[in-house]
Order: sequence, then C-alpha cells, then structure tokens
Amino acid sequence: MTEAESNRPILIVEDNPLDLDLTIRAFKSQKLDNPILTARDGEEALEYIGRWEKGEQQPVVILLDLKMPRVNGLEVLEALKQHPRYKAIPVVVLTTSSESSDVERAYQLGTNSYIVKPVDFEKFMDIARQIDLYWRVLNRTKED
Repeated sequence: MTEAESNRPILIVEDNPLDLDLTIRAFKSQKLDNPILTARDGEEALEYIGRWEKGEQQPVVILLDLKMPRVNGLEVLEALKQHPRYKAIPVVVLTTSSESSDVERAYQLGTNSYIVKPVDFEKFMDIARQIDLYWRVLNRTKED
C-alpha cells in the first residue's frame, strides 16, 4: 500500500450507534493508520460527495449499512456508483440484512462486497481484519 493510501480515510456509513462503535473499535484494534470518518445516515453520506468536490480527500473504502433512515444504503450506493468521479471508490456493504433481494440489488448497483454483520464481537473482529487485509493491503488501485 502506498503512503498516500495509508493516509486516506475509511468512511463508515452507519446509523446504529452500537454498530458504529463496534466497527470503530474493531478497526482501531487493527492499528490502522487511516483516519476513520462517519456518516450517521444516508443523507449525511451523500453530503461527502460535495465535500470531495471541494477537495476533501476521498476514502480508500466505504463501509455502508443498508437499513438507514432518510436515505437508505442502496440509494447511497446507486448515487456513488453513478457518479463519474467517485464510482471507483470501493464500497463494502456491511449490514444486518441477509435478504437475497438486498444482496442482489447491491451487486446490481455496483457494490464491491456484501458482508452480513455478525453478532459476536470476535467474529466481527475477524471481519475487520479481513477488510483491512484485502482493501488496504492486497487490493491494487489505479494509484499503485
């Protein structure tokens, strides 16, 4: 991973405060160099597009919940993947929904991965390790 990527943020889009805290704790336990940004619902997530257009650094990966108020995760995913400049940002759906219709729709819209959140903290830690390993270390981007 390049130094530039290790400084790029990870954006977590999650409306449940407990799930958000669990995700942040799991990533901090991995001793990430990347700053962690949060959006508490889909509307707040879409506001990041304007921030990126004003020069704020784009995330290395977005972790996106689906079941959120105001604007749901599928709507956020669709907006991101239709945007000419931001469609290449990897999006990992991290949600409680295991409904086949949600999985199918997320992939139709362009998600890079779909993960159902585990209830057990240790299993969640394992997912954080795998996300860290794949999206920050193994995955190659156009900057590499």
